[in-house]
Amino acid sequence: MSSILTNTSAMTALKSLQSTNSAIETTQARISTGKQVAEASDNAAYWSIATTMRSDTKALGTVQDALGLGAAKVDVAYTGINATLEVVDEIKSKLVAASEPGVDRSKIQSEIGELQNQLKSIAESATFSGENWLSTDSSATGYNATKSVVASFNRAADGSVSLATIDINTASTVLFDAGTGATEVGLLDKTYTAANGATTPANVTYSVSDLNIIATNVDDTVLADMISKVDATLQNLTTAASDLGSSKQRINMQSEFVGDLMNAIDRGIGKLVDADMTEESTRLQALQVQQQLGVQSLSIANGNAQTILSLFR
Repeated sequence: MSSILTNTSAMTALKSLQSTNSAIETTQARISTGKQVAEASDNAAYWSIATTMRSDTKALGTVQDALGLGAAKVDVAYTGINATLEVVDEIKSKLVAASEPGVDRSKIQSEIGELQNQLKSIAESATFSGENWLSTDSSATGYNATKSVVASFNRAADGSVSLATIDINTASTVLFDAGTGATEVGLLDKTYTAANGATTPANVTYSVSDLNIIATNVDDTVLADMISKVDATLQNLTTAASDLGSSKQRINMQSEFVGDLMNAIDRGIGKLVDADMTEESTRLQALQVQQQLGVQSLSIANGNAQTILSLFR
């Protein structure tokens, strides 16, 4: 039946063209943004997952910055310990030289005094971002020998989040401690007491940072004890440097892991929401052809109504 009120062919062609135009708009949006899921309306589940993971990636970026800050602090302390090792080793050599009969101990003490000043300078200079792990005051309010470095951001299966830290115990790396308690001592200001070899022994109290080989009551017996304690301090410094080196290595490994984890998460997000540009460009070309055919189909359907006029001529 031919009707001027209802053009079924035109209605069908129009609906098809509208569908094609809508598909073209969707494809063009994907090409413009590079995303298959740009909004929650595109795919609510994927959009939610991607948004959460992007937030986690940003948090991991902050964790990586924290690891870099922690690595810098450890590196500064490690550098200070290494420099201290060299100076204490030199003090040990001077003490051994002082044990030789006939040497001028006053001149050797002068050299030792300068080395001791260098030890204090090293400890005071080993500061990064306001923190000094080599020269401290353990009696200060809130002091904690365990230093924590934020190492990871974790999200559990139930959606809860938590932070993990790398803890570094600096109790064994402190060179100078301003505290006054019996246990508040560093590797260099720890005091030792030695009795000299006199008929009536007299005690001599000293530390590596202030020992004086020309002080009263210091004889060969006390000097030998000084050499022994300085050597023991060298061993402790070596252990402290080893511990810091291990902590530094772990922080570097964790930082590398966090970087790899961020890349993996980004790849996962991409698989969820990124558009395949090759596929989208191919789809666009096909839709453009469909659009042209739809326009022609609609034109033909609208032209069919014009044939009715010929019936009335």
